[in-house]
Amino acid sequence: MRELGLPPLVESLKVGGLADALFENAERTPDLPQFSRRADLGSTEWSPVTAADFRQEVMAVAKGLMADGIRFGDRVALMSRTRYEWTLFSFAVWSIGAQLVPVYPTASSEQVHWILYDSKATAIVVEHEDQVMTVGAVCDGLPLRRIWQLDAGCVGELTERGRAVADTLVHHRRTMVQPELAAAITYTSGTTGRPKGCVITHANLAVDCDTLLTGWGSLLADPGVQPSVLAFLPLSHIYGLMMQVACVRGGVRLGHQPEVATRTLVPALRSFRPTFIYGVPYVFEKIYHRARRTSEELGRVELFDKAVEVAVRYAEAIERRALGTGTGPSPSLRVQHALYDRTIYERMRAALGGRARYAMCAGSALDRNLALLFAGVGITIYDGYGLTETSGGVTAQPLGRVRFGTVGRPLPGCAVRIAWDGEILVRGDQVFAGYLDDRPATEAVLRDGWLHTGDVGTLDDEGYLTITGRKKDIIITSGGKSVAPAILEERMRASPLVSQCLVVGDNRPYISALITLDPEAVDHWRRLQRKQHLDARALAADEELREEIQRAVLTANSAVSRAESIRAFDILPAEFSAEDGLMTPSLKLRRAAIVKAYAAEINRMYAARPSG
Repeated sequence: MRELGLPPLVESLKVGGLADALFENAERTPDLPQFSRRADLGSTEWSPVTAADFRQEVMAVAKGLMADGIRFGDRVALMSRTRYEWTLFSFAVWSIGAQLVPVYPTASSEQVHWILYDSKATAIVVEHEDQVMTVGAVCDGLPLRRIWQLDAGCVGELTERGRAVADTLVHHRRTMVQPELAAAITYTSGTTGRPKGCVITHANLAVDCDTLLTGWGSLLADPGVQPSVLAFLPLSHIYGLMMQVACVRGGVRLGHQPEVATRTLVPALRSFRPTFIYGVPYVFEKIYHRARRTSEELGRVELFDKAVEVAVRYAEAIERRALGTGTGPSPSLRVQHALYDRTIYERMRAALGGRARYAMCAGSALDRNLALLFAGVGITIYDGYGLTETSGGVTAQPLGRVRFGTVGRPLPGCAVRIAWDGEILVRGDQVFAGYLDDRPATEAVLRDGWLHTGDVGTLDDEGYLTITGRKKDIIITSGGKSVAPAILEERMRASPLVSQCLVVGDNRPYISALITLDPEAVDHWRRLQRKQHLDARALAADEELREEIQRAVLTANSAVSRAESIRAFDILPAEFSAEDGLMTPSLKLRRAAIVKAYAAEINRMYAARPSG
């Protein structure tokens, strides 16, 4: 059993709650631009919101919540895409000692009902009329007393209602908040079964954020420059929630972008120009594939591929030098790198706004080659690991000693242990207080002070953690071979054409895969091959396309043994999505749901290719 723990870098929160930071910022640096806002989604003009402005708006909404009957300890649900009002309401809720219940904007009516029922939320903020109807259809028998709609002007309405409430009443509520009280009831993504409500305290979030700001704050921006971050992941996910809190606690300028699709995200990044990027592997994969498609359309794909190869070799040489196993890039490699920096790499950095030199990636492990590519381009990605149950972060890459392909070492104040069966166990002040009103489930994962994560991984001799999969995702073939699907799926997504990949094979003679295609990449491929006439189903059967996917399969198989390799695949006519219940809102595949939904396709795939 391997274990590594590092001493704390910061003290745990001793008094007060998360809302205190915004009031302290307004007193200390009232003119500091705390946020940037746009008039609408397509605008490229960002207007500042100072720390003093934000305090005033939070105070106004907080007083409106009190006037509308929100009491200390009440739970207020928030169902919206990533936007400024999400942050505004969350800090207003915390300012009066209420608890936040994030709800994914794509949640089904069944999921919304369960979360509102389980959390006993007394009020909910929604974004638009469709969500009002979703909530209205399931609210019978629930303790829900208020529904506020952002697009119907609820911020103004609450501000008006709260005018008669004295500021001192909000401050009185705020002084009653203690670190051990719940700040948020954050529901797990629910890849299987009903989501469980994780009780995240003010102290949990504060220690995670303060540790990252203290230890890794130098990555956020160059000296003398105010750091800035564009939030585009769901704030209802613990990763987004943690980053929001960290920005307010650290005086980082925060912008909001409600969509993660590259067609809207890239223009937002270009206009906002963040100094630091946080994302998930999906985002970095999309940026890379988009850049390659652009080069292909310009007839420069060979040049682009050579630039990628140089970037990876350059980053590997830098990595070896940082880890003490090499001398760095050779003179000839430096010359090649400098040449491509002006012709290729600069454009890739520009797609992320042009100012960021560092990024954070979490949610799932980032492919080593993709991480090396971005490092060679000039954006070093600090891959990390965390869960809802750990309030976000557990590990991060050490400053200046990134080991690509791993998720770094335990954060200061956190201990990581690898159990006999490979399960990752975690202990630290960021570990949650338990599942809401579910003692058996809490006791099942919190044992002897250790959180049993359900993830499987390894710790190397220097304490770097590598994630190899989920215990429940391990596939056991009919021949008894245990296969972790993550590495195959990760390698398959490296293909520009592949959007998603689900490896299957439980109780089957060999491993197969369900594959979905990237719509933008497919449109590009159609144009190049002059096959615009093919619809989605005809395209999935096209022999030339299947040959392209077969090459990606062969590349993925090179990472595993023959017994673990993909022997058959099916190309599906449409992507998995959160809307159809086949992905979580945090972009993870719901394996059981996909296997059930595509049972006929899986059976046909095995029938068409008998074992042997």
